[in-house]
Amino acid sequence: QVHLVESGGGLVPTGGSLRLSCINSEGTFDSYTVAWFRQAPGKEREFVAANRRSDERPYYSDSVKGRVTMSRDNAANAVYLQMSSLRVEDTAVYYCASAPRLIWSALGLSTQYHYWGRGTQVTVSS
Repeated sequence: QVHLVESGGGLVPTGGSLRLSCINSEGTFDSYTVAWFRQAPGKEREFVAANRRSDERPYYSDSVKGRVTMSRDNAANAVYLQMSSLRVEDTAVYYCASAPRLIWSALGLSTQYHYWGRGTQVTVSS
């Protein structure tokens, strides 16, 4: 079972950092792909990062590559998104999502994910 709970959002200035957390309160992420998406007001949900399993490298969108690091801690049933050099355009609600292990070509497609958290707001001020 999967029940996702995000935390760690907040208000930061441009150039600041945040670490988002996503906990599966029902159990492990071991056999699941986990991803982060974001949605800004008036815009479609956008892929940020995904990880198929802990021994594979994460996959990042071009818009965040080099500024974001995704990691997972299977023992803690948690995944993290460390964000730095934040920009005003990073302002959005960030969602954690999960699905039974996806193929690489499906990682960026929100429709492939079965489970979603409620999101955590990230606001970057100018």
